[in-house]
Amino acid sequence: MLNSGNLVLYNSNSTIVWQSLLLRAGDELIRSISETNHSMGSFRIKMQTDGNIVMYPVGSLDAPDFAYWASITNFVGKNATLILDGNGRLYMLNISGAEVKNINNGAVPSNGKMYRATIDADGIFRVYSHNLIENGSQSIEWSAPKDRCTPKGICGINGYCDLISQQPVCACPPGFVFINQEQGNLGCNRNFIVESCAFKNDRIEYTIQELQNTIWLESTYAILSSMAKEECNLACLEDCNCEAAQFQGQECKKQKLPLTFGRRTQQEAGNPTTLVKVGMDSGRNGTTNPKEARGKVLQMDILVSGVACLSFALIVLAFSTFLIFRYRLWAYKKILYKANDQGLIDDVSLRAFTYNNELEVATNGFVEKLGRGSFGTVFKGTLSEERTIAVKRLEKVVAEGEVEFRNKMRSIGRTHHRNLVRLLGYCHDGPNRLLVYEYMSNGTLFDYLFKSQLNPNWEERINIVLDIARGIMYLHEECETQIIHLHAKIADFGLAKLLIPDHSRTLTGIRGTRSGYVAPECFGIVLLVIRCCCRSIDVNASENEVVLIDWVYGCFTANDWTNKLSLERMVKIGLWCIEVEPAVRPSMKKVLQMLEGNVDVPISPCARSSLQQNNIDYSS
Repeated sequence: MLNSGNLVLYNSNSTIVWQSLLLRAGDELIRSISETNHSMGSFRIKMQTDGNIVMYPVGSLDAPDFAYWASITNFVGKNATLILDGNGRLYMLNISGAEVKNINNGAVPSNGKMYRATIDADGIFRVYSHNLIENGSQSIEWSAPKDRCTPKGICGINGYCDLISQQPVCACPPGFVFINQEQGNLGCNRNFIVESCAFKNDRIEYTIQELQNTIWLESTYAILSSMAKEECNLACLEDCNCEAAQFQGQECKKQKLPLTFGRRTQQEAGNPTTLVKVGMDSGRNGTTNPKEARGKVLQMDILVSGVACLSFALIVLAFSTFLIFRYRLWAYKKILYKANDQGLIDDVSLRAFTYNNELEVATNGFVEKLGRGSFGTVFKGTLSEERTIAVKRLEKVVAEGEVEFRNKMRSIGRTHHRNLVRLLGYCHDGPNRLLVYEYMSNGTLFDYLFKSQLNPNWEERINIVLDIARGIMYLHEECETQIIHLHAKIADFGLAKLLIPDHSRTLTGIRGTRSGYVAPECFGIVLLVIRCCCRSIDVNASENEVVLIDWVYGCFTANDWTNKLSLERMVKIGLWCIEVEPAVRPSMKKVLQMLEGNVDVPISPCARSSLQQNNIDYSS
């Protein structure tokens, strides 16, 4: 960077190969779009080999029809050079290096200034001074061309430039609106729909609107001579290919769009008149209504965009549906293959838990014990998703492989009913066998009957019995039906096969009388326990009330009931369920029908025998 402000590039021989303040023959400068957007702009300046400095629109030929300013310095000769020196002088050197032309008429700089020459975004070539003493204040020392509407294409296609108070203002001809209302230099589009010549519709009507004192780059395809303006109008209306016409003198030049490089000139006699063909719906009484036209164009754009978006959405939906169907079909086939291979279909609803990382953490080290049964101990826990669970740690289970244990868990997991406690998952981690159930916030039936501060009334106990009966009937007859709800629920179903055989037997023996919950007569015991609110065996009770069954038989024989009809019916059902001979016991479906009062309840064989021994009439 020299003191003059010139940026110079040297080769290895210290010869200047490029410098910022110099434009050699054949070089050109291209303006960026704006000060912040450095993409290629619309204008260029070129140092031609004939000695002329010429400005053109970007993308145009180096031809007079496209040039909009020239230095008229062809007398300098070939291979001239344009230089901007440190004093703000813009001048030319001939091939021998002699100064032959001062372009900006010899600027006289003051101290503390630096200069730059640039072609700006509006197509004007300017020399700027920067006052380094006054914080870099900038001034325009010289510019060309002086008319700011001169740069060709400054208002885009179909637009024209009108100089108002020395400022360029872009406008659209009749029947056109700005492509972008905020950026007039992008050009104009029609505000009406044009019917193709190949599909001419008689309903489409056009009119001719005039635009005075406006010139364009010619796009003429036909010239008609010796015509009046009215005849030129009619000739364009009757020609489907004619979109505009230039009328000057008695000459009519038919043109096609786009109209380019438009600008308005001084009002003088003989100036050309532009005749524009527009649709009848683009304005009224020969005038354009841009707001209405833009609205119609916008409506059409919205309609087309909406149809396109809807079509695209339907295509995406159809393709997505196809992919989902293919994926599910593939997954289903994979499951079937695995099922055939393993002899079962996986129940995807069960979750396999880890012992250390999940269940031990969920139960806080198995500290809160909920209860203990013949299968193991139950602990309270909470999963990470704030769901409370009950974790049963199985004890003395049969030693078996992980596959066998998992298969049994899935068998239990496929059993769902509103009156069964839901199995959520399991753990088979080394020697640890645990089951994860939904948490029953109201506790066990034992707690409800014997530990609760509220003694359940007769109706509540009847509902509990019905819930239990429905759950057992489902296990016996309806395992394919899957219902999930919250009522009285049965736990530990299906676990007997996991225990070592000696630990699945129920003890008997107090004075030779049945005392435990032996399946299937266990429901009868539970029914009697719920009805009487007494334990099946209560060592603290009086001698004749220690074993519930013996006491109930005694009460039944003595006909000792406080609520004869309802209680007697419940007891008779319970006695049927605890019959010694399995073949005599009713099915759970029959039990449920008796509980619901849909069938009569006769006297069971054992109860009849007891009545006979006491010489009591049982015919009723």
